[in-house]
Amino acid sequence: MSITVNGIDELKKLAGSDLGTSEWIEVTQERINTFADATGDHQWIHVDPEKAAAGPFGTPIAHGYLTLSLFIPLFTELLDVQGVTTKVNYGLNKVRFPAPVKVGSRIRLAGRLAEVEDVAGGVQITVDGTIEIENGTKPAAVLQSLSRFYA
Repeated sequence: MSITVNGIDELKKLAGSDLGTSEWIEVTQERINTFADATGDHQWIHVDPEKAAAGPFGTPIAHGYLTLSLFIPLFTELLDVQGVTTKVNYGLNKVRFPAPVKVGSRIRLAGRLAEVEDVAGGVQITVDGTIEIENGTKPAAVLQSLSRFYA
């Protein structure tokens, strides 16, 4: 369930808040292959199911950066900021990939709005995110994302 705020003042009031969790999405072989095509990273551990079956994970795994790229669509399920002119991905402070995402796994995002800081013309938010693997013992990714919203 998305939290909707209208404008920067409402966004500031959410600082320190838990944003909840997104819906689960499946990481399919098709999604992995499409990402490989887009990035040119066709390493066998991602795109060769036969060879990957004999590899360390017993199946293909998603690229770490594919998992990271899914942060944005998952995050938009958690927080909808309206009443701003521009939304910009500003970067990352930290990213770790504690566990691989095996093909066919489902992942979701758990997020917390750690901080809202004033910047020229708007605010910068810091989101602590954990991309969880359904029935996993470790997360797929733990990250701190920065975004800017301009009035």
